[in-house]
Amino acid sequence: MMNNIDIRQYIINNFKEDSVSDIKKSINMSIESKSDDPLIGLGVLFELMWKNSDNNIKNNILENIRKGLN
Repeated sequence: MMNNIDIRQYIINNFKEDSVSDIKKSINMSIESKSDDPLIGLGVLFELMWKNSDNNIKNNILENIRKGLN
């Protein structure tokens, strides 16, 4: 069984050569599928986004999450 680090690296490697458009398409398809399976991949992408965002962007992300919870 793969551990979390292997899964992260696997997902990162799958997207490394993708264009922004390809990544957007994958995200949209994952969300539209309404399946729980893509949640791990989306979580890894979220982690990358979070780590590469400044505090203003993080606050914007948090506000958008909060709006979605209402």
